[in-house]
Amino acid sequence: MIHHIELWVPDLGRAEASIGWIFTALGWAEHQRWSAGVSWKLGETYVVVERSPALTGSHDRMKAGLNHLALHAGTRADVDRLTRESEAHGWRLLFADLHPHAGGPDHYAAFLENEDGFEIELVAS
Repeated sequence: MIHHIELWVPDLGRAEASIGWIFTALGWAEHQRWSAGVSWKLGETYVVVERSPALTGSHDRMKAGLNHLALHAGTRADVDRLTRESEAHGWRLLFADLHPHAGGPDHYAAFLENEDGFEIELVAS
């Protein structure tokens, strides 16, 4: 089981509007908040989003490091609803021509990217 994941972001407000919306929509609860960050928790796992003063560059999911987070998103109908709502929260659908089977014919998911280049995959159970 993962204890926590920490994501450094260039703009905390944008991250809260996009990443925070996803976590809240999936039932995660705000766990901690401080001037440079916020975290959301589900069960024993939490994700931190922080604007660190030690940040040296922008995120690039195509370079070595984190490519994306894949999250359980409920039913296919839940994935469809979240996909429809996501654009209003700073996300764009990746691989639209293959959606919702961009991960293969037996994999139902939405691959979303926010303005800062973070990708989240919403996977149907």
